Amino acid sequence: MSTRSNARRIPVWLAMVAASLPMFMATLDNLVVTSALPVIHEKLGSSVESLQWITNAYTLSFAALMLLAVSLGDRFGRRRLFVFGIVLFTLASAFAALSTSTSALIAARALEGAGAAAIMPLSLTLLVGAVSAKSRPLAIGIWGGVSGLGVALGPLIGGAVVEGWSWESIFWINVPVGIIAIPLALAALPNSFGERVRADLLGVLLAGLGILGFVFGIVRGNDAGWSSFQVLGSLIAGALLIAGFLVRESLTAAPLLPLRLFRDRSFSLANLVGMTFSFGSFGAVFILIQFLQVVQGKTPLEAGVATMPWTLAPMVVAPLTGLFVPRVGTRALIVAGMVLLSGGLFEIALTMTADVAYLTMLPGFLLAGIGMGLVFAPISTAVLVNMAPDDHAKASGTNSTLREIGVALGIAVLTAVFTGAGGQLTPTGYVSAAVPAVVVGASVLLGSAVLALFLPSGIVRRAPALDPDAVSPEAELVAAP
Repeated sequence: MSTRSNARRIPVWLAMVAASLPMFMATLDNLVVTSALPVIHEKLGSSVESLQWITNAYTLSFAALMLLAVSLGDRFGRRRLFVFGIVLFTLASAFAALSTSTSALIAARALEGAGAAAIMPLSLTLLVGAVSAKSRPLAIGIWGGVSGLGVALGPLIGGAVVEGWSWESIFWINVPVGIIAIPLALAALPNSFGERVRADLLGVLLAGLGILGFVFGIVRGNDAGWSSFQVLGSLIAGALLIAGFLVRESLTAAPLLPLRLFRDRSFSLANLVGMTFSFGSFGAVFILIQFLQVVQGKTPLEAGVATMPWTLAPMVVAPLTGLFVPRVGTRALIVAGMVLLSGGLFEIALTMTADVAYLTMLPGFLLAGIGMGLVFAPISTAVLVNMAPDDHAKASGTNSTLREIGVALGIAVLTAVFTGAGGQLTPTGYVSAAVPAVVVGASVLLGSAVLALFLPSGIVRRAPALDPDAVSPEAELVAAP
């Protein structure tokens, strides 16, 4: 079934705001809580393991439900599901702000992730359908920049809000944004539909429990023992459930994740690179933000300001990258970005001491920020470049899902390295364990840069004699080998 959309013309800037504002809110909450973790640890008595779940409850729910949201959006209307996601995210944010225990906060974060799952993948699909083909490369570049900025600015905004008000306020700020975003989306984004098929609830269950099994096993590994039944059982069960999910998707007539999409080299490699990119970079952010507070005694706001060279660079670099993609190609930009990001984290890890001067770490923050900015937009383009219009939502949803899985696994694995090396949330027990954790993240990113070398070049050749408004932006792009 062909995608059907409202053909009314929407001002480009208005469509970008309507699609990007709630998406910024959803991506912001990936790491906005990191600056508040030391305060939450103090106020709620949360353990290191519980602090991980406050972050990972969001990313796991986000990842597990994203493809279901895409499927429901295709069937019932993408804008309808998008708005539902905003409503759920806003209400869950209020519940998180009202939480008085760690368990209640974790549950609210899981609900937030469910709302974000409907926001993130559908925002790009709705934006692509709302602007002309001529405007789409710039719109996708700005979308990628805002997406990266939301994740990267999380520690800064979280730090400012925690210091200015309280840790609960990092969730309260979502409420007025959500109230504004709902009517804006209804007014500025045309509704569209994909293939109307029954949602694969069994597939959702298999994938969600499989991912949860992996992360739970990694989180519990150091405390329960890596050879314990609890840990080995969780990891094996997770592997079996994921295998069951893949078998299910290969047999069902209406898969959440059409495995045929992975026959495309650009789609497959871009998704793998995107997952490892999230693994290394955001796992390292989780460790470093707490280093600045726990070890160096910075306030939440000071820690956020210290990372500004990292967090602000993508805001400038990512939109510009979207303009250069057609000429330079996606592969060169992704490889360069991953190398710079990896180099920045290696520099930080190798110079990290309890009293390291900020100027010593500054080059690492700058390299990491520029590297992230170079990756965001080209990854989105490489994922969608050869996809048919009816597959855009599922392809975008797959990419967002794998990147969120990367965030969850990165935090779990790097924290496991940290705690396995004897790390504690104290000034004297942090640095020696944080260094190997950040090195692991940097090494994964370097390996991902090597993997990115096998992507198609992504240099654009425009098909001649086509009405630019009659085709999708990805349909007119050809990924050169």
